[in-house]
Amino acid sequence: MRFTLGKQVFVLGLVLLLPALCTSQFIQSRATYYGSPDYYGTPTGACGFGEYGRTVNDGMVSGVSRLYKSGSGCGACYQVRCKNEQYCSDKGTYAVVTDYGEGDKTDFILSPRAYGKLARPEAQKDLFAFGVVDVEYRRVSCKFSGSNNIVIKVHEQSKYPDYLAIVILYVAGQNDITGVDLWREDYQEWWPMRRAYGVVWDMANLPGGPMKLWIHATSSAGVAYSVQSANDIPNDWKVGATYDSDVQIN
Repeated sequence: MRFTLGKQVFVLGLVLLLPALCTSQFIQSRATYYGSPDYYGTPTGACGFGEYGRTVNDGMVSGVSRLYKSGSGCGACYQVRCKNEQYCSDKGTYAVVTDYGEGDKTDFILSPRAYGKLARPEAQKDLFAFGVVDVEYRRVSCKFSGSNNIVIKVHEQSKYPDYLAIVILYVAGQNDITGVDLWREDYQEWWPMRRAYGVVWDMANLPGGPMKLWIHATSSAGVAYSVQSANDIPNDWKVGATYDSDVQIN
């Protein structure tokens, strides 16, 4: 379904009045880790984050299975802590979802940096030797030191000027991106972009001129939000470039 610019702004005015809710109940599960030569994440994760997926949150990232949610779970933040008091730290680890992965009845396949944080400092070797540990986890709000706003990255698969693929970075709070619309000046309508995979959204046959984005999200409490980027993607956009949207979903 397509909407005119005026109708979409009206919808935004309604949803931003809804209260922000959060959940804090821990869920029982298991976690393991994957190999990495530098203990960071992987730039080739199924979410499509690229290098951001390797280094975000100081490399404390995770692959997930059922929490992947067809890609809308990418970028979510979780507190994960193991349950053996002899080896495990009290706070555990805080990890960002950057990949899809299935383990032995595990919800999390953590980067080595994230997995190591599960342990007390003197017990890291023992925890790595276990390979798989019982954990409890809960979703927490994402907070990033790198940016206060949502950042739009032009994916490397884009082909100027006809095909644009973007990645949504630095989404704060407990919000899943569920849709992205692009304003078609030629039709005076918002057109939905396609979720290619993970957090990669794309569109072919682009309109000319700067491009506005309308980003849709759903919170962990099921509340729907929409926000329009204050800054446009410029007409002369570059592959690999990043653009500050000057907005955030909190």
